[in-house]
Amino acid sequence: MDDAIDHRALLGRFQSAFLADVPGTDPRAPVPACGRWRVRNLVEHLGRIHHWAAGQARRRQETPLGRGPFDLPAFYAEQAAELRAALDELDPDARAWTLLPTDDPRSTVRFWHRRQTHETLVHLHDLRAASGRTVGDVPPTVWADTVDEVVTVVQPRQVRLGRMTALERPVALVADDAATSWVLGARDDVLPAVRVTAPARTLALVLWRRVAPDPDAVDGLTVEGDVSALDAALGARLTP
Repeated sequence: MDDAIDHRALLGRFQSAFLADVPGTDPRAPVPACGRWRVRNLVEHLGRIHHWAAGQARRRQETPLGRGPFDLPAFYAEQAAELRAALDELDPDARAWTLLPTDDPRSTVRFWHRRQTHETLVHLHDLRAASGRTVGDVPPTVWADTVDEVVTVVQPRQVRLGRMTALERPVALVADDAATSWVLGARDDVLPAVRVTAPARTLALVLWRRVAPDPDAVDGLTVEGDVSALDAALGARLTP
C-alpha cells in the first residue's frame, strides 16, 4: 500500500464524481464488462456496499436496505454519506471487521478507507463506460495502489476462501508509468511465466476484468512470455 495516498480524501472525491454522474446516465443503459448489469444495478450495488462497509468498520451488522426500487441519486447520496460519517467518526487504527483474517494487524478502520476508495474508483469507471466516457484524471500512483490491493489483499483472500486455487504460474505485472511492479500469485519456487507491462490504470482494469489484455487493442500494453499463463490467471476468480 502507498502510505502517501490519502484514501479518505480520494474516497470523498470519487463518491462525489459518481453521484454527479448518476442523474445524467440512463439507468437502463448496459454496463460494459459487467454481465447483465444495467446502470441501476450498478448504483444500487455501490450504495449497498458503502452501507455494508460502514457496518463492517463499526463492527455492527448492517440494517437491510430493502429491495427498492430507489430514487438512485438520493439512495446513493445517503449511503455514501453514511460511509463517510462512519470513517470520520472512528479512529483509523481502531479494530474493524475486514476482508483480512481477524488477527491480521491490518484489520482496522483504515482498511476500509482504502477498500472503498478502489471499489468506488472501479465503479466510477463502470458508470462512465456506460455512457462512453472514461475516468481520466486519476494519477498513476492511485491506479497502482488499485493493482497492489488486488495482488496483496483481494486475490490472496480468494485463495484463502477457496474461490480459486493458487496460481501454478505466477504473472509479473509492471506499471511503466508508476515505476512499480508486482508478481501476481508469487511463489518462492516458481518464476513468473509471463510479464505484462502497461500503464497502472490499464493493469488495474485488466485485473478487475474491465479491459482485455490485448496488445493489439490496448495502447501501451505488452505481453511477454507464456500468454496461456496470463489467460489462466485472468480466468480464475481473482476478485469477488
